[in-house]
Parts: sequence; structure tokens; C-alpha cells
Amino acid sequence: MRVRIALVHYHEIGLKGRNRGQFERRLEENLRWALCGISGVDVARVASRVLVRMPDTADHDAVAAIAAATPGVSYVAIGREAAATPEAIAAAALEAMREARERTPGAATFAVDSRRSATTYTEDSMAMNRRVGEVLRCESGLSVDLGAPDITVWIAVVQANAYVWTRRVEGVGGLPVGTSGAVVALLSAGIDSPVAAWRIMRRGASVIAVHFSGRPQTAAHSEHYVTEIAHVLAHTGGMERLYIVPFGDVQRRIALDAPEDLRVILYRRFMLRMAERIAEREDARALVTGESLGQVASQTLDNVAAISTAASMPVLRPLIGSDKQEIIAEAVAIGTYDLSIASTDDCCTLFMPRRPQTHAMPGEAEMAEAGLDVDELVTMALAGAEAVDLPTAVKRGRRKAGPRVR
Repeated sequence: MRVRIALVHYHEIGLKGRNRGQFERRLEENLRWALCGISGVDVARVASRVLVRMPDTADHDAVAAIAAATPGVSYVAIGREAAATPEAIAAAALEAMREARERTPGAATFAVDSRRSATTYTEDSMAMNRRVGEVLRCESGLSVDLGAPDITVWIAVVQANAYVWTRRVEGVGGLPVGTSGAVVALLSAGIDSPVAAWRIMRRGASVIAVHFSGRPQTAAHSEHYVTEIAHVLAHTGGMERLYIVPFGDVQRRIALDAPEDLRVILYRRFMLRMAERIAEREDARALVTGESLGQVASQTLDNVAAISTAASMPVLRPLIGSDKQEIIAEAVAIGTYDLSIASTDDCCTLFMPRRPQTHAMPGEAEMAEAGLDVDELVTMALAGAEAVDLPTAVKRGRRKAGPRVR
């Protein structure tokens, strides 16, 4: 009997040293979590891969798509498992070829690509290629083309079994979420910050998101969209929680009591302070923003430096060297773009200056804050914060969510 499988391959994890095992276990656990809604699926590690066995009744394409979208995965091979014997391998290859021809009826050429990591199997890779290739040529009538074949039959002999496939789905790469600690990401309903959060999850971090709403000075429309965006990002298993902080009154106070041209810089500094408070509560080690160098007035090098001094922990900016078209393309790929462009008002458009400062001088922001009770404003905003837990594969012994963060 040849069992349906999705064989999950990874690349970057394989470069790890003595701690490689913990990365592999984390990926296995994340895949098990991601696939828990599909009945009959079994997940296990097999010799530097993760094997997903699935019943014939399962949606195999859906299984592969879910696995491929999991950070840490290089690609997913959809095929069959067979006994590591010449006869069973040839039979599985014939089945794989038949299925491949159904998908590509115009195919005229093929190739066989074998790998043997089980030394107990005596036939080497080249001999396996020749033997299986001859069987397939005789049965199918297709010609062999080792350069650019229409169909490639891959064979991997691992331990006591062989895995045969003709389809592979490219994965997102990176590292499994949960292997790089936790961060707090500033999440707007716009295009950039969801991509920044996604990139940092793809590097293995789990994310606690913080959204600054213009409420009570604006309607709460952005809160709806950012919650939807957070749920889209949560499919990785790395989005732990979303905090929504009413920020409108803080902005109003800044607009009344601080220089107009520095408003945006001060808004961002207050956001970092509040995010840092939440990070301390959540035992997170860094903050993440969606800033891209030079994209808007607040994101010049001088202004980024002026904003950063408000935080004592590291501020990571995954998009700092990306242009807008790159960011938009990635937003489309991860599924957040349509939600971001549908969003309307949020705190970013509230009390905007006519001529914002583009090159704040050192210490200028601190001087502008001299007339503000910074601690009072931070505490006031956080007192109205609301927290929403999201489905996550990461279990860090998280603090219980409460209606307020102080």
C-alpha cells in the first residue's frame, strides 16, 4: 500500500548546529498546529524532513498550501510513501507518472531525480535513476530529457521507506515561529506594518501586535480592519495577541501643547513608549515598526533617529530598505493588501501638520515634550487598551489577557 504524503523540506534550519533539533521540533509542532483542522492527518519528523501522512479523502492541495505557508518551510512535495524496495519504488513512480500526465496532458519528456540517504538500501542514486527511468519510458512512451523535462519524478529513499512525487509547492522559507523569542509590533491598518510583522514572524519571532486607534477623536473603523489583518497574519501561528490602544486624546493634547511641525515625531515617540510598556508586560524583547527610509516625512534618517530615542529596547524595522512597490507586492502575497486599502480613517490622519519637520535636530523632540506630562498621557491611553487573544502555535506561558494594560 502506498500512502499519500506531503514531504516538507527545509533549508535554513539545516544550517543550524547543535541546536538544530529544537528548530526541527518547533517546525513539527507548528505544522501539527496548522493542520489540526484536517481530519486524518499525521505529522512526524523523518531524517531532516517533516512527513505529513494524509488519507486519500483529504484535500491534498490544501494540506500542501497550509504547510507551504508555514515559516521555516522551503518546499512541500506531494506524493506517495512506499516500501524501500526496487519493486515498490517502481510501482510508486508509475503511479506518480500517471497522475502527472493527467495534470499535463501535453507532456512529452520526463526525468528521474533520486536521492538515497538510507545506506541500508544498496542501489545508489544513479542506478535508481536508470532503472526507474527505463520502467517509466517503456510504460509511458515519453522521452527522457535531463535538461528541461516536462515531468520530473523525484525519489527519496529515507530510512525504511521511499517517497515519490512529481509535484512540489514552494514554501515561504525562514525560521519556525517561536524560535526567536517575542516582539511587540506596531500594527496599523495600512499596507506597510502588516508586512513588517510578517517579515519578523518569518524570522522566527512571535508577535504581540499593538494598534493605535484615533478613538475617541475618530470612529473605530480602523480597529475592524486591523483585527481582520491580525487574523490573516495569525495563520502562521505566530500572532499571539492584539492590543488596541485609544490614542486620539493623546494626539489632541500633543496638537494643543507642542510645536505643529513636530507633531508626527511626537506621536511616534509616544507610540514607542506605550508599545514598550506592553512589551515589558508580555516579556517581549524588541519593538517592530513598518518604517521605510524616506517614504514619508517622519521616516527620514534624522526623524527615525529622533523617534528611536523614546524607547530603551531595540526597535526593529524590517522594511527600512524596501520601496513601496516591493512592500505592496508582499502585502498582496500574504493576503493583507485588500484589507489595508479598504481601511479609512485612523490615528495617522488625525491632527496632521501642514508642514511636518523632515530633519529634526538632536534633542529637539525632547524639548518639544517639555510641556507635556509624558507619563500621565501614556498611562491614560494604556488604561483604555483592550486585548484580543489570537489562535497561535506558540505557548510561552503568556499572561492572561485583561481589559486594561497599566
